[in-house]
Amino acid sequence: MLLQVSGTANDSIVDGPGLRFTVFVQGCPHRCPGCHNPQTHPFEGGTPTETGALLERIKENPLLDGVTFSGGEPFCQAPALAALGQEVRRLGLNIMTYTGYTFEDLYEHLDEEENGYRALLSVTDWLVDGPFIESLKSYQLHFKGSINQRILDVQKSLAAGSPVGADWAR
Repeated sequence: MLLQVSGTANDSIVDGPGLRFTVFVQGCPHRCPGCHNPQTHPFEGGTPTETGALLERIKENPLLDGVTFSGGEPFCQAPALAALGQEVRRLGLNIMTYTGYTFEDLYEHLDEEENGYRALLSVTDWLVDGPFIESLKSYQLHFKGSINQRILDVQKSLAAGSPVGADWAR
């Protein structure tokens, strides 16, 4: 499957716990003022990239703890990221996904199969949700930019039907 990719980071320690391979997708409808990655906003940019090529790059680093899907807005390319995520999980790696949507927004549209939200959430361990709000920005936060954002345990949240914070992020 093809993804529009803005870029990647091979050895990130800022995009989730442990050593991570980060995929920055291209295109974001939120366009949050003060966003850390404004170059990812236009949907016309980026490079078409096969998920298989990304998987091969991920496999090259035996030190990785996990993979992070960031952006742009990953849920705008949910089906392709879900397919990549299934392969990443087979490698025994965890997945963290960033989104400008809230869990509640995504959950409300979970059964609209064509959007791929359920598929992407099903392979995601942790979700950083909510828009970046510049007036709530803090440099004291780990793995998120503003205090309104949450780090959720996705599987527990799906089971509960409401947001459940990740134990390690409290």
